[in-house]
Amino acid sequence: MDVTSSLRSLLPYGRRSIGINQLIDKLEGYLPPEDVERIQAAYDFAFQAHEGQRRRSGQPYITHPVAVADLLADLRLDAQTLIAAILHDVMEDTPTVKDEITTRFGAEVAELVDGVSKLDQIQFKSRAEAQAESFRKMLLAMVRDIRVIMVKLADRTHNMRTLGAMPPAKRRAIARETLEIYAPIANRLGMHSIKVELEDLGFRSLYPRRYKVIETAVRKAKGNQKQFVGRIAHALEAALEKAGVPARIEGREKDVYSIYQKMRRKKVSLAEIVDVYGFRIIVRDADTCYRTLGVVHGVYKPMPGRFKDYIAIPRANGYQSLHTTLFGPNSLPIEVQIRTEEMHHVAESGIAAHWQYKEGDSSGRSYSDRAREWLQQLVEIQQGGNSEEFLESVKVDLFPDKVYVFTPKGDIRRLPRGSTCVDFAYDVHTDVGNRCVAAKVDRRLVPLRTPLRNGQTVEIITAKGATPNPSWVNFVVTAKARAAIRQYLKNLKRSEAVDLGKRLLNQALEEFSLSLRKLPDETVDGVIRDLGLKTREELFEKIGLGERVAPFVARRLLPADADAAADGAAGPLAIAGTEGLVVSYARCCFPIPNDPILANLSTGRGVVIHREACGNLASFRKQPEKWIPVTWQTSGDRVFHVEIKIEVTNRMGVLARVASAIAGTQTNIDRVSVVERDSDSSTLIFELLVSDRRHLARVIRAVRGMGEVLKVTRTLA
Repeated sequence: MDVTSSLRSLLPYGRRSIGINQLIDKLEGYLPPEDVERIQAAYDFAFQAHEGQRRRSGQPYITHPVAVADLLADLRLDAQTLIAAILHDVMEDTPTVKDEITTRFGAEVAELVDGVSKLDQIQFKSRAEAQAESFRKMLLAMVRDIRVIMVKLADRTHNMRTLGAMPPAKRRAIARETLEIYAPIANRLGMHSIKVELEDLGFRSLYPRRYKVIETAVRKAKGNQKQFVGRIAHALEAALEKAGVPARIEGREKDVYSIYQKMRRKKVSLAEIVDVYGFRIIVRDADTCYRTLGVVHGVYKPMPGRFKDYIAIPRANGYQSLHTTLFGPNSLPIEVQIRTEEMHHVAESGIAAHWQYKEGDSSGRSYSDRAREWLQQLVEIQQGGNSEEFLESVKVDLFPDKVYVFTPKGDIRRLPRGSTCVDFAYDVHTDVGNRCVAAKVDRRLVPLRTPLRNGQTVEIITAKGATPNPSWVNFVVTAKARAAIRQYLKNLKRSEAVDLGKRLLNQALEEFSLSLRKLPDETVDGVIRDLGLKTREELFEKIGLGERVAPFVARRLLPADADAAADGAAGPLAIAGTEGLVVSYARCCFPIPNDPILANLSTGRGVVIHREACGNLASFRKQPEKWIPVTWQTSGDRVFHVEIKIEVTNRMGVLARVASAIAGTQTNIDRVSVVERDSDSSTLIFELLVSDRRHLARVIRAVRGMGEVLKVTRTLA
């Protein structure tokens, strides 16, 4: 008995639909015989590799990779992709190594298989990190070869079809991941049929009751509306025939998950969504699409503001079509999509259509080029970030583009809904984003955080030497902008950490009447090697971020014949309040200039300044090596947060009068809250911005002089 027959005999009768013979029959329809033979050889190899393995459902494991290849064969993908699909689990689940695949099936197939394989061999801190790292690896492999994600999407689709064998908790986790990651990727790549199936299966597993309610309502509505739909289709067909427009009209099926999303987004009832009729009209060419639109609008009146031209301005995933909504019989809404056969094929298959339609859109870019542009952006996003941060950024970028704006030269830029002027600047170029200082929308100056709307013309004003504002990260929408700003801040933090670490080490060496300049280079380099570091900058950075303790490093730098006792007294570290990201001020005690202060080295945060009277210091005293003597350096160009509590009698307008008194001292109020103590009094909590203790004293004197004020205290943990 041959391998194929053995497999088929093991399959239950009802599950023989995806066997190797059926797959081969399908492949012979579009692939040359030599490619079909290579795929058969890959199947034989995978069968032997997975021999004895079974899925949770009880089926032989080989049925899974064959089913994945079958899904890709429906998209008419090439032999290398199908071989990779059949072999996609052999590196992960069997002793097979990459070199063996390379030898047997070539380097191209081996790279595809490696790109799809997960990172189960590596130990991660958490499941979330493992998932994120695996996803990052897959996306970066996609940049080299887009077919990686096609195999992965087919793999996920078949896994979702057989999800019932999984325990409930794992089933929900996989379903959530599918809805959050894989379905949006399929959408971004224009693979509509796979996207719809992933959404349907994911929604059914994650919210089975909600799915059942909507699915039942859709099925009933379909039965009730059958005659009505026929009437509309007949009216459209008659009008097109009369106009001499050859066309094919299809009823457009509503998928359950899109109905659910629309209900949530528009906050409407299920009946309002279900009662919308959908039709698709497929014609010969793009010119006929616009002609058809005119005919359709002559049959039923169009709804104002409900027309979208995705032919002139395609979606980012290459999707093209005309969308219009009409007032049908009894004023019921009718949604109509008009497209060509090629557009229809691309709408269903997306990036996979590239293997049959390579001419691309009117701009000359192929559909695979569009996808690679997006993937190339991912490479920029992932640089310098951790895996989980990268995954969150990608999630933001996976959802459809909704805003179309123009550059001053008339070029169209597609951005996610809610994008700001800063997002636009980074979309043009990272350097433009980093140097932007102002923006004009339709020739009028606007704040950089202004959300953009369809059809606006945006001009970015840049300045030499300008740098990103850290606050931008709080309002930007696109992953590219957020990643660029974070990367700048990380580089800035590193630079500041290096400078601070050098100062701290020199301060520690002062106790021994030494400095870095007085030490031989070979001594410093030797200690750096002993600590497992490579450069002085790396050592200074570790010290500045609190990951190495300066006094300990200083003692290791002492010459062998040096006296361990300190000969000198190191002066305290001068703090100006302008050190940026590696010096922070504890919010438990709100230190301000002229306060007696201490500094604690906090791993990853650098130096954290506390008041000497802070109650939280007791918990840190067990690590005296992490305490640094610090003093205030005179600096009048910085304000500091401080918190005061004001007990007042409950009189009408007391909060306004106290706030007015504070404002009269030229003090900004950052935050205010009210805590009622009893019916007679309340506590007002103000977070203020002051320059030093003298400034704060003026505020307290001004407030204490008020008749309604019972007590004023400064917050101290």
